[in-house]
Amino acid sequence: MTTKINFSGRFLFLSCSEAAVRSQLAGENLSAAEAFPLRDDISTDEITPVVIMMTFDERLGKYPYVGFKTEGVLPIAEDAVKQGGFEITVAGRRYGKGSSRESSPLAEKSAGIRLIIAESFERIYRQNCDNIGIYTSTDFGLIERIKAGESIDIGEFLKGRDAVTQAVISAGGLLSYSTQHLPKVAEKVFNEIPTSRPLTLVEKIIERRRVAPHGDIAKGEGVFLSADWRFSHDYFTGMCAHFMHEAFGQNLTLARPDEIIAFQDHLILANQSFPHVRDNLLAAVGGLASAHDEFVRRYPVRAHGALKGQPGSEGICHALMTEMHALPGQVVVGTDSHTPHSGALGCLAFGAGATDIANSWATGFIRCRMPETIRVELNGRLNQGVTAKDLVLELLRSDSIKKGNAIGAVFEYAGDAVTALSIDERATLTNMVAELGGFTGIVAPDQKTVDFIRARRGVNIELEAWMVSDEGAEYREVISIDCSELTPLVASPGDPGNGLTIDELAGPVHIDIAYGGSCTAGKREDFDYYHEVLAWGLKRGLAIPEQTRLFLQFGTLAVRDYCVSMGYLKTFEKLGVELIMPGCGACANCGPGSSTRADQVTVSAINRNFPGRSGPGQVWLASPYTVAASALLGRICSFDQLKQISEQREVVV
Repeated sequence: MTTKINFSGRFLFLSCSEAAVRSQLAGENLSAAEAFPLRDDISTDEITPVVIMMTFDERLGKYPYVGFKTEGVLPIAEDAVKQGGFEITVAGRRYGKGSSRESSPLAEKSAGIRLIIAESFERIYRQNCDNIGIYTSTDFGLIERIKAGESIDIGEFLKGRDAVTQAVISAGGLLSYSTQHLPKVAEKVFNEIPTSRPLTLVEKIIERRRVAPHGDIAKGEGVFLSADWRFSHDYFTGMCAHFMHEAFGQNLTLARPDEIIAFQDHLILANQSFPHVRDNLLAAVGGLASAHDEFVRRYPVRAHGALKGQPGSEGICHALMTEMHALPGQVVVGTDSHTPHSGALGCLAFGAGATDIANSWATGFIRCRMPETIRVELNGRLNQGVTAKDLVLELLRSDSIKKGNAIGAVFEYAGDAVTALSIDERATLTNMVAELGGFTGIVAPDQKTVDFIRARRGVNIELEAWMVSDEGAEYREVISIDCSELTPLVASPGDPGNGLTIDELAGPVHIDIAYGGSCTAGKREDFDYYHEVLAWGLKRGLAIPEQTRLFLQFGTLAVRDYCVSMGYLKTFEKLGVELIMPGCGACANCGPGSSTRADQVTVSAINRNFPGRSGPGQVWLASPYTVAASALLGRICSFDQLKQISEQREVVV
């Protein structure tokens, strides 16, 4: 017997036209032709801006799309979707890009949205929809069929989806499926790696840790893996626990709780955050923190929490995972899209929504698909002042990536330039696979990996022979970049894919704020770069202009201690740098360094610059070198340009 689904509510076309959006909110029902063209690249920061993610239940239904921007304005107010009787959302390419926050589809569902039609979806977002029971489709032919009153067979929403995902959707969501179908396995699973064909490193890890289904599987097929590290942070611990208890009951025993970690990092500086204080959100932040703390008290899990006696945390989750926990060949999952950070150590690390993590806590299993892999060969020597951040911005501005052709793929980084990079720099490459739209990023472990783990943890490891892609392994695509030809890049406001070389700027871009920090740019080597530029400037009598503020935020306490031992803080103090203790801070629009007005311009080393991501102002993305150099000049420039300008001034004097 087939399941027929009826839709009686209205369509909301997320149009590029402000007038088209406003007319729908006023009660007019548009045709697709009247609403087109549709907005592409709608991020989860627009669906649910970080400052409204203060709950994990149906109250989120007030807020979907309040951050949606078209023609420079935000046309959708609180409660507009629910009050408008909308049931189907329609949008363009790469819908739901950015953060892994399950708050976005939960807000849509709570406002009455049951179906989302888009040209393409980001991996985590669509999986979150599957998990909580929102239907998704890329078939625009459904629009007229639904408008004509046709009942739609559930099979329409299963087309092109792998067997596991079809079963999850048919069951009404992941947790319902899990309680009915997943095996009960107490210990971790380690299989023999197949040798019948050459495999990539990620394929080997998946085959080694696969629990279900059994037998041969093709690319794109869904699998459940026996996971190692499973973590959440303070935005989502309460939501994960809530979903877990609803599905499995209050008295469950967690699967291997010693490999579950709860991090306080995203909201740790809320009392120094302009929007959180202005909008009286601190009580709501306290509610999320209380739910996080309750989970830590209730279960024997690991926790990295707040500092005692001063603002800040022990560190950002991704940086701490790499410094202290993840190991080559392991499976690492977390409630954050930048979890691939740990792929720099040669493990399979990827972000997942709250439902997936809740399920992993209870069962030890995590769901993914057997992915295709893009091999990125980075050869040639990087020029002085060009960093891994510039490499990623170069990838992001390519037509293929901007069209979403890498959605769900593994980025396997290799080549002479990668071999030469430190683990900190490799982590920037794998971290920002989230912006590239990929499933994860990975670098095969080598002696630098072994040395990093020994230096940071005092632990000696030996790499196993299988921890490398086989010669002849199958790749969807091979991208080759001659790194010797690269120069520093920036990404203009609105999207990390808006990349251009600094030489291509049409004119001076004066800045109010320069920010260096986040999981992407708060590591030891990032601070080496900040200090190199600032020490050079200080030696030549340069100063940060009065109208510009430079914020530097440590990624972990260990990074702060490293900077102290290297004497960096003396340089920072002499230049008036505003130092911030560890936390996600301005990158999550929750701490010093965020803009507070729409007219402010920021140059930032964070990983994404979607509308509203780091305050209401305009955010340019750049490398640590460029952030520090721009702070000294008061406008965007590379370190080389700063040197040239300084030399010219000296000649004039």
